[in-house]
Amino acid sequence: MSRLYLIRHGKPAATWGGPDDDPGLDETGRVQAEAARDFLLALPPEERPRLVVSSPLARCRETAEPTAEALGIAVEIDPGVGEIPTPAALAAESRGEWLRQAFQGAWAEIEGDLDYDAWRQQVAQALQGRGDTAVFSHFVAINAVISVLTGEDRVVSFRPDHTSITILETDGKTLTLIEKGREASTGVL
Repeated sequence: MSRLYLIRHGKPAATWGGPDDDPGLDETGRVQAEAARDFLLALPPEERPRLVVSSPLARCRETAEPTAEALGIAVEIDPGVGEIPTPAALAAESRGEWLRQAFQGAWAEIEGDLDYDAWRQQVAQALQGRGDTAVFSHFVAINAVISVLTGEDRVVSFRPDHTSITILETDGKTLTLIEKGREASTGVL
């Protein structure tokens, strides 16, 4: 079994569903990204990630960059660990309310263009073959993985804080939850 670190992005410069569809990190987020790097590099050599994977969105890429630079590697972009897809017909100003509504229920109850229960399974599958990897992702995607591993069908069963590091193990075919990362004391929206 090899380690996989599932890391929520640092604090973004704007909230999800706001005027900027793809905000980068604010100053606090940049400091958080450096702290995540420092944590990962302080691990025993056999537990350190050798690969860095990120969601395509700026807040994840910017959180991943310090770790990748310290390891001397490029960040691999993987849409499979990206943000939850919003319905195509949903106006940008309605995204926050749609997400708040989704947070109240189960994966199979989310209204939209796709089967969100199947989407959460796909996010977990995207991680199965990624041992020795630091994966920088999102609040909802991390909840998707945790819900698959724990059998929980609620959308939000865990509130990972910015740069919270959840530790998983994989044998290339299965994932095992070792330790949930630090939880946020406030809500996402």
